[in-house]
Amino acid sequence: MTHPYLTGLPVPRVLAHRGLVTADAASSGIVENSFAAVAAAHAAGADYVESDCHLTADGTVVLFHDPDLSRVTGDPRKLADVPLAELEDLMAERGGLITLEQALDAFPETRFNIDVKAAAAAAQAGAIVAPYAERVLLTSFSDERRREALTSAREVRADLLPATSAGSGTILRLLAMLVVRSARGVARQLAGIDALQVPERQRGIHVVTPRFIEAAHRNGVEVHVWTVNDPDDMRRLVAMGVDGIVTDRADVALAALS
Repeated sequence: MTHPYLTGLPVPRVLAHRGLVTADAASSGIVENSFAAVAAAHAAGADYVESDCHLTADGTVVLFHDPDLSRVTGDPRKLADVPLAELEDLMAERGGLITLEQALDAFPETRFNIDVKAAAAAAQAGAIVAPYAERVLLTSFSDERRREALTSAREVRADLLPATSAGSGTILRLLAMLVVRSARGVARQLAGIDALQVPERQRGIHVVTPRFIEAAHRNGVEVHVWTVNDPDDMRRLVAMGVDGIVTDRADVALAALS
């Protein structure tokens, strides 16, 4: 059965990577994963926002990609060492901090793809998204972290878990099963998975191939490719059968794929 996260909206899906920050917005100081970036993606017509989460020093799950603040704010501290109020001050001139709970409440029509970046955030993130399971996909490069978040979500809401995409370990095992042409092994790796979210290439290896896409579809799993910003690449991947494009330029993707 297809998860509600992946029903009722057109394919190909455009997933706004960390929201949307245009060149004009960036020149005015707006940064990724901010309230303004999520709002811009929503205003551009993106149904899906891909974001990341970490835990602040005082235990709030916030949308943020890096483990430290150096790239986004110039502050070298780790995000886990900064309390919420101080982080809000740092982000005030950069588009505004947004917590995971605020994102889900402030954008009730948006479907969120949440990558759990910190192990400390996994259980709390799962509990937060559980009531919104119909429009949340939980993921992580770490399968262990992803499963912890899903387990936490199940403790809050048993009737429906958030959708989920495979972690790095599962992807590697899946690729191995494709090499040896084990349909049973492929099905085993994809059990309980709703989407494969992968780069087209990784370290010179083609991940997204016709065989990869066909195997996913045969098992009821979608393929979303990150991070694609060139319109020609978007159209080429969709022509191959890819179901979703994760992009920094959701506005460009929506125009290119309409």
